[in-house]
Amino acid sequence: MQEIPREQVRRRLATENPWWREPHGVSSFFLQWTPRPYLDLFLPLLVQRSIRRAVVLMGPRRVGKTVLIHHSIQRLLAQGVAPQRILYVSVDNPLYLGLSLERLLDLFEETTSTDYTSEECFVFFDEVQYLRDWEKHLKVLVDSFPALRCVASGSAAAALRLKSDESGAGRFTDFLLPPLTFSEYLSLLGESGLVEVKGETFEAPDIEALNQRFVHYLNFGGYPEVVLTPEIQADPGRFVKNDIIDKVLLRDLPSLYGIRDVQELNSLFTTLAFNTAHEISLEQLARKSGVAKNTIKRYVDYLEAAFLIRVVHRVDKSVRSFQRASSFKVYLTNPSIRAALFSPIGADDEGMGALVETGIFAQWFHSDLAQSLHYARWKEGELDLVKLGAQHGVDWAVEVKWSDRFAERPALLAEILDFCQRNGLARLLVTTRTMTRRERMKNVDIEFRPAALDCFQVGYKLLASRGAGREGQAP
Repeated sequence: MQEIPREQVRRRLATENPWWREPHGVSSFFLQWTPRPYLDLFLPLLVQRSIRRAVVLMGPRRVGKTVLIHHSIQRLLAQGVAPQRILYVSVDNPLYLGLSLERLLDLFEETTSTDYTSEECFVFFDEVQYLRDWEKHLKVLVDSFPALRCVASGSAAAALRLKSDESGAGRFTDFLLPPLTFSEYLSLLGESGLVEVKGETFEAPDIEALNQRFVHYLNFGGYPEVVLTPEIQADPGRFVKNDIIDKVLLRDLPSLYGIRDVQELNSLFTTLAFNTAHEISLEQLARKSGVAKNTIKRYVDYLEAAFLIRVVHRVDKSVRSFQRASSFKVYLTNPSIRAALFSPIGADDEGMGALVETGIFAQWFHSDLAQSLHYARWKEGELDLVKLGAQHGVDWAVEVKWSDRFAERPALLAEILDFCQRNGLARLLVTTRTMTRRERMKNVDIEFRPAALDCFQVGYKLLASRGAGREGQAP
């Protein structure tokens, strides 16, 4: 049996690293994309020298991880890092089959005459999940070569998270690249001017134009490639479902968790996606599917680990959680998944309210605060978004509406205002479709804000606060 010649592997490495020979560095294919703001958050982790750690770049498929890597490489080159001290390897290439990370580094050394064991080098292993026991290999590199700056990235997000948690404690730093925020989406289209940002104030001079873009974002806006490609928007199912969702459900999750009944998993995900932002229960799902509740719970955990959904738990009117809660809400982490699975929906369609709520929640999923987000439901009413504080008090709350009716008739919020009074909450945010106004009732200050503007503001401020290291402020 013939082995792949070493020289052929070295030629492939040279092809993937054009900066070794080309004066312009990174391929124009990657530079055509506008860098996401996450680049400025990612790069400091890459260049820090005080802590010896590898960075594990994870996130859903097709959100731009490989592009982010190449933008980082271009920044390193611009900062004066020698091209021969930067290595990029797409581990899923068949030529690398059976090669360990250290063997790839040896070939890198042979090709560039760079001594990676002593010189500071920046190494990017993309699609690393295709290497068996990659986390063990990476840990050895981190422990053995202090000058090596390593990044491991891949599309099988659930696999990366699991392996990183199991084997990388104290050696790996996880970095999540999520789908586009609404503010990023507008920036990518060159339409950030639809929202005027003046310090802490956000205004929409033309709310109808902003709403049109917001509806488009909810249907198509989570993936950079979809946003900029009308042909994909004409058939989102082919790109998003076939290229992204099916690969997760049919390949990533079964291979990682040993799932045998893929149809069962796919059916559950389709049900959850259609019911995004609605309360569901394990009992309901079990009755409908004929699948045991314990199995459904495992599937839900798998789908959450793959960054396809996010589970939000319930509290009661006194913000007490339920010890044996079987009801919860599930949100798609990217609202445009719904359009890909079913069909795009319009601003006046019945399902738009749930999709708006999903879109706003999706902005918060970019944040570590997502763990403290709940919804409140009691006999007389419900509140969509409740942020719990350290002592299980309520920091702030939001009621998501895609209607101006509640701004015109604030008395309809009576039960929610009772909740606020009961829990010492002096301020409540209620989203609308177009109206902006303030009202004070029952000693509660109510701010009515268009949902599109709130979605923009949440994503914008969360990214800004991460850069400034001050996450946690109210919406």
